[in-house]
Amino acid sequence: MQFGSLIEIQPGQPIWWLVTVQVLIILIVLLAPFKVKWCEHNLEVFFLIMGLAAVTVSSSWSGQLIIDALKSPVMIGSLPIGIFQVVLVFGLLIYFFNRQFYQSINWLVHKLSLRIFILLLILILGLISSLISVIVTSVILAEIVAVLPLRKAERIKLVVITCFAVGLGAVLTPLGEPMSTILVQRLSGPTYFAGFTWPIQYFAIFVIPAAFILALFGSLWIVKKRPADNPVTEETFANPDSLRTVIIRAIKVFAFVAALVFLGEGLKPLIIWFFDKIPAAVLYWINTISAVLDNATLTSIEISPQMGLSQIICIVMGLLIAGGMLIPGNIPNIVAAGRLRISMKEWAKIGMPIGLAMMLIFFMILIFLGYVF
Repeated sequence: MQFGSLIEIQPGQPIWWLVTVQVLIILIVLLAPFKVKWCEHNLEVFFLIMGLAAVTVSSSWSGQLIIDALKSPVMIGSLPIGIFQVVLVFGLLIYFFNRQFYQSINWLVHKLSLRIFILLLILILGLISSLISVIVTSVILAEIVAVLPLRKAERIKLVVITCFAVGLGAVLTPLGEPMSTILVQRLSGPTYFAGFTWPIQYFAIFVIPAAFILALFGSLWIVKKRPADNPVTEETFANPDSLRTVIIRAIKVFAFVAALVFLGEGLKPLIIWFFDKIPAAVLYWINTISAVLDNATLTSIEISPQMGLSQIICIVMGLLIAGGMLIPGNIPNIVAAGRLRISMKEWAKIGMPIGLAMMLIFFMILIFLGYVF
């Protein structure tokens, strides 16, 4: 789509009007959760409102869009299972079997020590997310962290670091997340003929070492010198989330995923025009926008088989890393933040510095390997 097609969306409206409004929507999405308490405390509703506004401004409404927004939270491709069902079913299982689950985690922590448990948790979830999907991985992560003997600040650190690892690891197979699926689909023909193992072939060299480093960093940074065998109390077993809370949490996740579909579609005309005009090295940094936009949508817009391999690697790595910076950036972030009641400010305080440091480190690595410039 060229920029001229933006004029066709709203006949009679000048280009600058459309650009201004869409840029304003992006700025509101980025800033409002930090400045307005209602937006911070009602993040799902806020993003849904902004998604609907973006679709309306770009005149992107269609029956198919509404169907896609309703299907995305409850289906993976053609399979009748999605994040809504997984969050709900796992929540119900923990609700009815919380004592057995929590006691098992407590036993493992006691046997391994908290530091080793955290190291293995980050590493294993990061590496298996490409096989069991980020949806299942994120629910497992949230329920385990909920019962670990950690203070809230430490739980936030653990969740954010693990979500970075999970988001990176999920790219290794098309099973991991929609972004990886779309990447393989887009490159399945000439010239790459990408198949199931294509992402592993080109991204494992970045992802696997990063998962190890994140696991080691997390285990050292979070635990420090605290006693490692503080047991889970009986109060945890006696006071699980209420059934109402479990159901509401699943509904909020549904709304959040649907909101990201609307937001991505509504901003697509501007994104297509803008991204079409800048080199991959710059896109690597511009893709920090995936902290608040669905990276699957950005992948479908940015990636094409006409690109060189270095361009593709730069773009994908930028999307993967930036997705961990803020709650809307990735499915694991949304699930874990909802389960553990982590606000956007709390997430950003940890996620932004780590994400920017990782962006800088990987950018230097990409330069060293000859993928940039």
